[in-house]
Amino acid sequence: MTFMTKAIKVLTNKYLLAGAAFLAWTIFFDQNDWITLQQHQKELNRISDNIAYLNAEIGKMNTERNDLMTNPRKLEQYARENYRMKHEGEDVYVIDKAAK
Repeated sequence: MTFMTKAIKVLTNKYLLAGAAFLAWTIFFDQNDWITLQQHQKELNRISDNIAYLNAEIGKMNTERNDLMTNPRKLEQYARENYRMKHEGEDVYVIDKAAK
């Protein structure tokens, strides 16, 4: 037997052909094919990053809330900065940075 006839015999093996067809079907044509799995993995990573960011923001907000509830100076500073509150007799000048 020559090399070519051995190669043809191996390549026409029904088990090898069935395995190759199954592999091709699961990689390219199945509902859960490789491309779809990669897309789902990217979406999962994006959502996980978003969850981590939001948890960090929640931690910052809880710290800020705790400071506002316990420290009167922080509460006054927050009211002055965000709501432009002032004491009587004071003048408040608002500088619009977006106008530049």
